[in-house]
Amino acid sequence: MRMAAPPDMPALLDDTELIARSWQHPDSFAVLYDRYFVDIYRYVAGRIGTQFADDVAAETFLVAFRKRETFDPDRGTVRAWLFGIVTNLIGHHRRSETRRLELLQRASATQGTSDPGHEDRVAAWVSAAGLRGRLAAELERLSDGDRDVLLLVALAGLSHEEIAQTLDIPFGTVGSRLNRVRRKLRAALGGVNPTIGEADA
Repeated sequence: MRMAAPPDMPALLDDTELIARSWQHPDSFAVLYDRYFVDIYRYVAGRIGTQFADDVAAETFLVAFRKRETFDPDRGTVRAWLFGIVTNLIGHHRRSETRRLELLQRASATQGTSDPGHEDRVAAWVSAAGLRGRLAAELERLSDGDRDVLLLVALAGLSHEEIAQTLDIPFGTVGSRLNRVRRKLRAALGGVNPTIGEADA
């Protein structure tokens, strides 16, 4: 779904201005695609694998383009809005995510064989901690909402405020979910912080 930006497009329009401009000049939306496609793609690849990443990332922008007149800047940023769309789309692929986590668990049992999905950020993140199987099992056990919060931080690098906007939940809920998930994972992994691979002091 690659769109070409119009040649007269000012290079420094902010995201909200681009959305508004795209109502009369639909090609303007291509700039948002260029700004955020890679981030969206990486997030999808980390959640459900590269096999689906192109399609789901492209679908994210198609949905956003179709719903662009519903974007409300008072409710958050365009970036958070896009991650909200993609997180909803990933919800339709929960079975793929579950299968991916199961594969990561099995792959840890056969360490030394080729690592399927090694190009994905989540696999690198898990490998770095040396706890692939156990961490994948714990991620699979998390509720969808808890997993979304954790992976929006770990894979997409969103702030608490952006996650609140993305998931349409209160800011305080983000922090409490994240703290709860981190405690669960540390306890399950023997005191190891899975984001850095070191035992907590």
